[in-house]
Amino acid sequence: MAEKQNHNIKTILTFIIPSLIGLLLFMTPISYQDAITIPIAIVSKGLQALLGTWLTAIVTGVVCFTAIATVVTKLLKPIFVTQNGFLNSLLNVTPMWLIIRVLGAIFILLTFAQVGPEAIRSGDTGALVLNDLLPVLFCVFIFAGMLLPLLLNFGLLELFGTLLTKIMRPVFNLPGRSAIDCMASWLGDGSVGILMTSKQYEARFYTQREAAVIGTTFSAVSITFSLVVISQVKLEHMFVPFYLTVCFAGLMAAIIVPKLPPLSWKKDTYIDDTPRHPDDEVIPAGKGVLSWGVEQALNKASKAGGIKHTLTDGMKNVIDMVFGVIPVVMAIGTVALIVAEHTPIFDYLGMPFIPLLELLQVPEATAASKTIVVGFADMFLPSILASSIESDMTRFIIAAMSVTQLIYMSEVGALLIGSKIPVNILELFVVFILRTLVTLPIIAGVAHLIF
Repeated sequence: MAEKQNHNIKTILTFIIPSLIGLLLFMTPISYQDAITIPIAIVSKGLQALLGTWLTAIVTGVVCFTAIATVVTKLLKPIFVTQNGFLNSLLNVTPMWLIIRVLGAIFILLTFAQVGPEAIRSGDTGALVLNDLLPVLFCVFIFAGMLLPLLLNFGLLELFGTLLTKIMRPVFNLPGRSAIDCMASWLGDGSVGILMTSKQYEARFYTQREAAVIGTTFSAVSITFSLVVISQVKLEHMFVPFYLTVCFAGLMAAIIVPKLPPLSWKKDTYIDDTPRHPDDEVIPAGKGVLSWGVEQALNKASKAGGIKHTLTDGMKNVIDMVFGVIPVVMAIGTVALIVAEHTPIFDYLGMPFIPLLELLQVPEATAASKTIVVGFADMFLPSILASSIESDMTRFIIAAMSVTQLIYMSEVGALLIGSKIPVNILELFVVFILRTLVTLPIIAGVAHLIF
């Protein structure tokens, strides 16, 4: 018990105040303009409204600057970059990332200036990413990145991690602290969850397997976005049964998919290949779960560093996300949408699902099959294609499917590939198909009960 005496009032306040502010900003659901959202999302929307039409120009500048700085770094290897750990990891990237950043810059310039091939810059491809997605991501990254240390650095995760280990380990074989990533995604934004997961993986709190599982399974779709999807298929009046169906199917997928390859093949070692410490989560004899959780939290808070350290940490997060991830989302998102819009690849990939849809007695199975795999390019595409389908039940199934599939290259997929989380595009596609096969029968079953 001696250790507890060391925690003076300053340490206790260092734990409580930032953690409460973090909880309030990232996890408190509030009603705003007739939608349920979280404060961080509202502030992001405020910044979006404030910057207005300037936002696309700012984002274009960011992507072009990143490409130029990366090319200069690769060619000239300036000392101030190579000798600075943070700048070096940001700009001195592998040849593949260099190509992706340059590609992103080319796409965004053509789209912004509206010149060059229509396939790249049209409203269904490059312009969709530039005008609809990147401004939202840019604003979310600025606030979420800056304020994320409130959740990560002051003991909140240690407390929740200890309290939730009893649920997360047996059910999902994940650390208790991963429940926070899930909550932040679910109430706010999937990109926030991925940002948290990536930062904790880099800090050796998650193993390679855990980071890959959390990134592909728990970066759930926010309540706000689910509302947009169900509105697109004109079934807003069914939002409650729709969202409950999504949660149930998503939970089943979270239990089943990580037990299958490729996620089950991931190594249970940290980013530096050291093995996982199983004793991290063991509660010592004679300690209650809550008292041990509080003790862990206070130990973390006592090492938190001051305001300057927290601000520096936040700024690094923002720079990392804005310059490291946005170009990747532009490049990969645009390519995925070009493939979806201008080639029949997704139609062919959907054909094997026709017998399954017929077996599940889904009306208009052929039309529905075209929407199933296209969700890999962008989560919104299935709902756009589904809006022309007559059957309410089929539209309900497609909308729920598109949300539970979770991985789409125009945002979550590109974010995962752009982060340090150890997954590649082929593995993401396999996980996407597995999630589809697990959740489709569940959603179809619920739909038969409802309709």
